[in-house]
Amino acid sequence: MNPEVTNLIVSLRDAEFPIWTTCDGAGLSPELRVRGLIPATQTIAVFALNPYEPGCSFTTWIIWNLSPASVIPEGIPPQGVVTTPVSAVQGTNDYGTIGWRGPCPPMGETHRYLFKVYGLDAALEVPAGARKQDLIDAMQGHVLQFGETAAVYSR
Repeated sequence: MNPEVTNLIVSLRDAEFPIWTTCDGAGLSPELRVRGLIPATQTIAVFALNPYEPGCSFTTWIIWNLSPASVIPEGIPPQGVVTTPVSAVQGTNDYGTIGWRGPCPPMGETHRYLFKVYGLDAALEVPAGARKQDLIDAMQGHVLQFGETAAVYSR
């Protein structure tokens, strides 16, 4: 039986996405800050969701097997297996591409993106390019910590 899930404190640089993380800029993945990691946490997994797209849990980024650290750096390249600026594995988002897909709401709209961050007790044996449900299934019984944050982008 897993111990009770404890809280992570997750934040972004600001409540609004910097332009360089969006479709109007370079589309770099954003920096995430994580506090409250416990020693038992071996890896981190992140889901970014845009509830304004159809389905209410439209996934724009899936990344896992990140080392537990206080900062997940921006600019993680859109490839399945990443070795720099951090080591990680990325999955296929709901756009059908691997890696971060920055905010790009229609002109005149504001979209809010949710970041769900999980501290896990093990690295996950999930292949690069996997889908959201594959990662969710693999995480069962391994979640020690959870935290979330959000940011908006307007066009």
